[in-house]
Amino acid sequence: MLKLFALAQVFAAEASESLKKREEGQTMAEYGVVLAVITLVVIGAISLLSTHVKNAITNVANILPGN
Repeated sequence: MLKLFALAQVFAAEASESLKKREEGQTMAEYGVVLAVITLVVIGAISLLSTHVKNAITNVANILPGN
């Protein structure tokens, strides 16, 4: 009976470790997805604002003396 209990305990410990590893992998995948979304948003914002920023810098440069 003690041997059966020991085997069950080892099986439960291994199953617990396996589950923890899967959850850690899932967390890393979630971080990867969040990072990809943030990257796309930043690239989109830069694309949309680049023309406006360029025009604003050009306007300021034209206003400054020495042009």
